[in-house]
Amino acid sequence: MSVQEIRLFGDPVLATPASPVITFDKELRNLVKDLTETMLDAPGAGLAAPQIGVSLQVFVWNIEESDGHLINPTLNLSAEMQDGEEGCLSFPGLVYETPRAFRAVAKGFNMHGEPVTIEGSELLARVFQHETDHLNGIVFIDRLLVEERKIAMSDIRNSEWFGNASAMGHTPIVRISPHQTNGLAL
Repeated sequence: MSVQEIRLFGDPVLATPASPVITFDKELRNLVKDLTETMLDAPGAGLAAPQIGVSLQVFVWNIEESDGHLINPTLNLSAEMQDGEEGCLSFPGLVYETPRAFRAVAKGFNMHGEPVTIEGSELLARVFQHETDHLNGIVFIDRLLVEERKIAMSDIRNSEWFGNASAMGHTPIVRISPHQTNGLAL
């Protein structure tokens, strides 16, 4: 297992919905280990497989009260919302106030194909939503209000790392979230 390169905003894999996992084998277990090592090395609170160039529905997380992984996740979100700063390993150094549901129930599978249900609120709920968005080809700036998104795009264009993705011919794609945003985003 090894630390992998984290893909930066502008890489097409980040704007492409990931495929469901259908085979629970040693390769999948190795992917979970690579994701975990990469996340801890970064360091980050979560990491989704597309962020290391693997278009499969897998993510890992590690925050104070919880750590783990989830495969083929579905979320049930509370109507109660929270605001809070959010960043992303694919957007180094950039943080924005991002609206998210306060509570989330995440269902999916572990690396052995066994069903898993995890409930979380506040930061854990935020991580579940952020990483599940990655699996759907959505990045956190898609959740921002229009004016905030304009500021974020300007910050991205002016960042030191943005040229890395642009130099490889990747054009950033901003998508509108298909998830209920309760009027907080387009």
